[in-house]
Amino acid sequence: MEAFQYQALDTSNRTVSGVIQADTARQARAQLRAQGLLLSSLQQVHARERARQHWVRGLAAAELSLVTRQLATLLASGLTMEQSLNALIEEATAPMTRETLIGVKTEVTAGQSLAGALAAYPKSFPEFYRALVHGGEESGALATVLQHLADYLDAHQALKQKTSLALLYPVLVTVVAIMIVTGLLIYVVPQVVQVFQQSRQTLPWLTRALITLSDFLRTAWPYLLLIFAGAYAAAHAALRRADNRHRWHALLLRTPMLGVLIRGINTSRFASTLAILVGGGVPLLAALASGAQVMSNLVLRAAVERAIERVREGSSLALALGETRAFPPLLIHLIASGEISGKLEQMLERAARLETQALERRLTVFLTLLEPVMILVMGGIVLLIVLAILLPIIEINQLVH
Repeated sequence: MEAFQYQALDTSNRTVSGVIQADTARQARAQLRAQGLLLSSLQQVHARERARQHWVRGLAAAELSLVTRQLATLLASGLTMEQSLNALIEEATAPMTRETLIGVKTEVTAGQSLAGALAAYPKSFPEFYRALVHGGEESGALATVLQHLADYLDAHQALKQKTSLALLYPVLVTVVAIMIVTGLLIYVVPQVVQVFQQSRQTLPWLTRALITLSDFLRTAWPYLLLIFAGAYAAAHAALRRADNRHRWHALLLRTPMLGVLIRGINTSRFASTLAILVGGGVPLLAALASGAQVMSNLVLRAAVERAIERVREGSSLALALGETRAFPPLLIHLIASGEISGKLEQMLERAARLETQALERRLTVFLTLLEPVMILVMGGIVLLIVLAILLPIIEINQLVH
């Protein structure tokens, strides 16, 4: 079947649009007429063409997890890929989900693998997702891999929601504090300064510094915006080069607190991916190759790629990963235990679970420390502004007395 994009008028004379699935354009027109729609335009659209259009957005995380779990269940029930996708299309209620699934089915029907079809929608199906699907297709255990992947997506979404809720209060405090400080510097300080200037009093250095800062912000704010925008564009262009991204990722890993969090996130994802693929029967080298692709940090990805070469030469996985010195010792020891006992999948799952728990604890500590630090910093800035305004007043009172 093909996908057709249409525009039509319904029975209420309102314009409606969407995507319909049919073998031919004539059949698509017949389906639309059967729905009581008066067709105004109909155009066949391929998945890769649709993916480049501005209205194609990514699926929500919850929707992606649901679709993954449903597809795993359908495939495990013995349905073919085409039958499973047809069932998902009929089940989908959100227009974006339905359009995306129709596009994926169009690509699969044309001879693409599922991973290749998903590549037409990178906003909906990220790189690590496609890597796991590819590994499942290669091993013939796609349903099992998708089931584990759905579990991983649910756990990842729960952690993300927990972190977002914890960050909500500090972000609100920061935004409100910045607005207050900006208002004080731009509107309050100039009015107070006029009173001091009329008194012809020698102002304290803190007050003079505040006046200078206020004048600078009021006159130079357009140029500051241009500087920030230019710096962002230059950094974005520089990070397009692989060597610059590699150096930047290495710097992030060396950053206190942030580096530990980045390493924990990548380690947890890597262990989860290996557990899913090894449990699905994917050969170790292929699982490692897919595991390298899910690493967002290029330094850690390069470490996995070096480990792949050592495993290909006959080294054990634990020894190969240990030589990179890029992963926590706990992960290395659990992998070594799994290789010796023949329970590598269970040890990888345990390692992923422990790394996720450690990551949650680090995030909790980080956010617990972040909130009071932000309040103290913003409070200190407001205190300096208040002191800069009060000091001249205090000096005037002393002169009067």
